[in-house]
Amino acid sequence: MRLTGAKVFDVQNGFVSRDVCIEGELLADHSSDGKSADLSGYYLIPGLTDVHFHGAKGHDFSDADPEGLQVMADYELSRGVTQICPAGMTLLEEQLIKVCKNAAQHRKNSKSGALLCGVNLEGPFLSRAKKGAQNGDWLHEPDVAMLRRLEEASEGLVKLVSVAPEEPGALEFIKEVADEVTVSIAHTTADYDTAMAAYAAGARQATHLFNAMPPFTHRAPGVVGAAFDTPECMAELICDGVHIHASVVRAVFQLFGSKRVILISDTMRAAGMPDGDYTLGGQPVQVKGKYATLEDGTLAGSVTDLMNCMKTAVSFGIPLEDAVRAAAVNPAKAIGIYSRVGSIENGKLANLAVLDENLELKAVFLKGELVHGTV
Repeated sequence: MRLTGAKVFDVQNGFVSRDVCIEGELLADHSSDGKSADLSGYYLIPGLTDVHFHGAKGHDFSDADPEGLQVMADYELSRGVTQICPAGMTLLEEQLIKVCKNAAQHRKNSKSGALLCGVNLEGPFLSRAKKGAQNGDWLHEPDVAMLRRLEEASEGLVKLVSVAPEEPGALEFIKEVADEVTVSIAHTTADYDTAMAAYAAGARQATHLFNAMPPFTHRAPGVVGAAFDTPECMAELICDGVHIHASVVRAVFQLFGSKRVILISDTMRAAGMPDGDYTLGGQPVQVKGKYATLEDGTLAGSVTDLMNCMKTAVSFGIPLEDAVRAAAVNPAKAIGIYSRVGSIENGKLANLAVLDENLELKAVFLKGELVHGTV
């Protein structure tokens, strides 16, 4: 199929006018089937990659439920997210093993939905003082052997692991595993020096920047300052209009640059569902509008999918090409799948999203097939 007339996202040049050809599952310089679609007036962008979300449509990755994971994957695809790296919570190892095994089975058996490209272990190697919506009873000191067992259970799908670097053994843990997975600093009381030591040890990401970490102040820049001072570090940002003020979103893009920001949704099971009572990591959560909170008012993840987070970033003044980079290019790079997805380049999978001038999702392609909407 040949797609014509669209404003096409280009990694080097922003949006350009050119045809895009699909040959089989891949993007190519020609199309042999003779089909074409006129996308004049639309944007054509790479399918998004969400490297940090917990659930949707009433299901949670931590449930380790095959049917639930399939529902989540189908929902994400319907929202233009063509690659997912769902996140587990702080759980007992027994349950995390089940979560990882479920992911591995889904990867092998699923016939539909967003492509599961990794597993994100947000817990349990976190700080009790900054546990947020994580269950403090199940926190665990950083443990290389435990991570190895989880990697084995996932059949190599663990791509991200969060760590509070001030915890006993954390720096040694980071040095040991940094060549195998992306280590992200999270749920931490670390000061600037401790965070810098973690980045020197091999950490390369900051989990949901500003949330569950010390504030960024002029005399104590903390994790945020350390992440900024580490050029290789990428920073996750929840841009749902609740977790981060619009001014701070603009500041982060200015400080870090669009190549270092990763937009994430951090959605929990209430995403795509009505207001009401839900759970996250075994704890009760109340959802009202865009807010999901624990009983004490602590924010408990988001209910805004990644495509709408990207749209929110644009409404805050972030240029569309920068927002697309942060939601498609950078997350794919963070989990090592950019050679196959994340940009509109020949030889990559034809995983694409079509947006109208108001950035409403109109169509989704997965492996060259139109799976949602019309063109």
